[in-house]
Amino acid sequence: MIQTLHSYWAYLTLLLLLVAIFNALFGWLGKNNYYKKDLRISLFALVVLHIQLLLGIVLYFTSPIVKHMFQEGMGMAMKDAVVRMFSVEHPLMMLIGVVLVTIGFKRHTQKVGSTAMFKTLFIYYGIALVFILSRIPWKMWFNG
Repeated sequence: MIQTLHSYWAYLTLLLLLVAIFNALFGWLGKNNYYKKDLRISLFALVVLHIQLLLGIVLYFTSPIVKHMFQEGMGMAMKDAVVRMFSVEHPLMMLIGVVLVTIGFKRHTQKVGSTAMFKTLFIYYGIALVFILSRIPWKMWFNG
């Protein structure tokens, strides 16, 4: 149940993160004014990403793969690519992505001027997206 929710929530998370990134890019390059809608877009992406993180944490500590890793030790996890992916690589890259989005949201509110706000959001959210995309288990998404 949690894994299914985590998997489907990921689509919403990626969609909203992309919307926030493109909104920031167009706002930055177009030298647009920063409005409440821009704040809401970036905040909604942040909130949805944090909900995804909470689902992931629950899934991590209830996952049979991770339980197996704790029983066998970290050495076993590093030798098995699937176990390493789900017990180390995926959680670490997702956590880095969430931290970057959180820092980016906080920093953009401290900037003065619309261009600086949009640029900060674009950079932090964009780098976070790269980290997130790098460790999504794509084979599970497309092979069922």
